[in-house]
Amino acid sequence: MYLAIDDTDNLESRGTGRLAREIAGELSKRYGIFGVTRHQLYVHESIPFTSHNSCAVIHVEDRHQAEMDDIFDTAKDLMLSDFVEGSDPGIAIASSHQVTYGVTAFGIDAKKIVLNQDRARKVAKNAGIRLEGLGGTEGGVIGAVAGIGLAAIKNDGRFLLKGGNRDLTGVLNVRDILCAGIDHIMTLDGRVLTDGNIDVGKSKTPSFVQGKAVLFVDECDGRLVALKRD
Repeated sequence: MYLAIDDTDNLESRGTGRLAREIAGELSKRYGIFGVTRHQLYVHESIPFTSHNSCAVIHVEDRHQAEMDDIFDTAKDLMLSDFVEGSDPGIAIASSHQVTYGVTAFGIDAKKIVLNQDRARKVAKNAGIRLEGLGGTEGGVIGAVAGIGLAAIKNDGRFLLKGGNRDLTGVLNVRDILCAGIDHIMTLDGRVLTDGNIDVGKSKTPSFVQGKAVLFVDECDGRLVALKRD
């Protein structure tokens, strides 16, 4: 199940990613959380955004419809309590079987072209996806629908939260990093690492690759350093 949010901030407030992690923390008290992913959308002068035009998706273990409503309402309440002037938040939720080709295509297009609310709302309606704008122009509905389409591909973006990845710091052994919830550690040329040390620094957000959290690393001054890749 995918719960997506977008356009929740302004230049002075905390970002969408931090809010998504807070929502995930609240939901984790009652539901299983696979992780939170960030998806980069198209950057264009005609698209309003705060810094990078990205959306966030909370991956929740599949639930029954009644539980989907509770998940949506919980997130909605948190977003409304955190609303800041100048933001145009949107929220959407979908089970995996609701993610049609149209939803996926919308997500892919959102990385390449300028889209509008009308198409976002029609795509969501045709797929049976619950979608709401929560203030301002409600422009965040575009990123919310796009986020669901991209998250469902399982091959886009990176994890803002996966297991204990936020607690990783400094130089760590590969085995300790894997135990924190990272699925694989890999060099840019495709070599999978099972031992050794990695300097995770601030780049401890693994990429979302084929449904797995993959931390990419590269050699720098004779040591392996984690990379941040969208």
